[in-house]
Amino acid sequence: MSSSKKLPIVAIVGRANVGKSSLFNAILNRREAIVAREAGTTRDSISAKAEWNGHQFWLVDTAGVKNPEDDFELTIQEQITEAAAAADVIWVVVEAPVAPTEEDRRVARLALKSGKPVSLVINKVDQARGADLTLFDRLGVQPIVRTSVKQRRGLDQLLDGLVKVIPEVTSKEADDRLHIALLGRPNVGKSALFNSLAKKQQAIVADRAGTTRDINRAVVRYEGRELEIMDTAGIRRSGKIERGIEHFSVLRSLQAIEQADVCFLLMDVNELNTALDQKIAGMIKEAGKGLVLVVSKWDAAEGRDAFTRDALAPQIAHEFDFVPWAPLIFTSSVTGQNVTKLFDLALSIDATRATRISTRELNKWLVRMTDLHPPAGLKNRAPKLNYMVQEDDNPIPAFKVFGAHTKFLHWSYKRYLERGLREAFGDGFVGTPVQLWFIEKHVTHKHGNSPTRPKR
Repeated sequence: MSSSKKLPIVAIVGRANVGKSSLFNAILNRREAIVAREAGTTRDSISAKAEWNGHQFWLVDTAGVKNPEDDFELTIQEQITEAAAAADVIWVVVEAPVAPTEEDRRVARLALKSGKPVSLVINKVDQARGADLTLFDRLGVQPIVRTSVKQRRGLDQLLDGLVKVIPEVTSKEADDRLHIALLGRPNVGKSALFNSLAKKQQAIVADRAGTTRDINRAVVRYEGRELEIMDTAGIRRSGKIERGIEHFSVLRSLQAIEQADVCFLLMDVNELNTALDQKIAGMIKEAGKGLVLVVSKWDAAEGRDAFTRDALAPQIAHEFDFVPWAPLIFTSSVTGQNVTKLFDLALSIDATRATRISTRELNKWLVRMTDLHPPAGLKNRAPKLNYMVQEDDNPIPAFKVFGAHTKFLHWSYKRYLERGLREAFGDGFVGTPVQLWFIEKHVTHKHGNSPTRPKR
């Protein structure tokens, strides 16, 4: 039975050099983006999960909504278009030392036109001695929050206001339908695979309008199950740009990832192992969704044969060693090679994600693992793992491990436990991330408030 949580998406928009990336970093309290004084410094698609007072959400710095291999920046118009289509809340950022510009007015106008909740963030107030900040009232955006990222002023107020307007984390209505998202850079064959998958089985609903005009959907029946396939097509830049240059939308992809149970990450066989492919895989892993690495356009590969495939597979596995559990498959939408196998993989991953292990079995396994290799620690601070349970009502295999001094567990020991868990149970939990959450035994922890998923 398919059921998953959908986290709200908050988009940070504004003209260049107003402090969008600095605000992003301050909210996360860590440097995820490149921040410098030069305009347009952010050179990557930046997104991360954030939390405030128990409310989780995705935070997206739209300064990074672009293909990093492309020299063209997204225009303000495109930033807002993306935010309006996929985000749940929009933060318009301006800078206090500079009176509202025509570009600021345009950003505010477009954001308000989106119909989404909008807040105005007047940043850099520490640099605005004597400036008349009431001029920003004319932009028409409410509420207005004055911030200084350097002094961390106004951030609590901004976040308090956010949790009042973000939609509550919702569970997709539990049903027997499996939701599959096709993800990847533009021109890697997502739409061709979408059409091929839809044609393999008689589509129940073809190209049904989704929550945005940019996610195409088809529902097919396979092995007695309904599967909804979502195609996240790229957008094409308007203007005088070389034909074929498109932008990968992190916002739209995040939206599709949140709606999906299993994600197919497509990579063009003629252009493998790009940083952006790895970034998308990281987003899928962080969202806790199933993942299949799909090498597309196999019919167009030079010298394609089993030897070529066997040579490519280890290279790809090395580039994606942070998701070693993700199966790899070579496909061709032209010849239909392995297209049906994708359905089988999706169903298999869905079944794996539903694996439940008894507490008794888990604790017998935990004793074996810790006896074989006790966790190391500091003097008088050696971690001790006492018992573990699997979380109920969680779409991802998630386990709580209770013990003492768990904060001293080395990351390599956590990896040792995850690897052992995969080897012992769930057919290796192929195709899905596994969460292990380590909790101090004396800390009260109610089953209703899981540490590995948003509070209900």
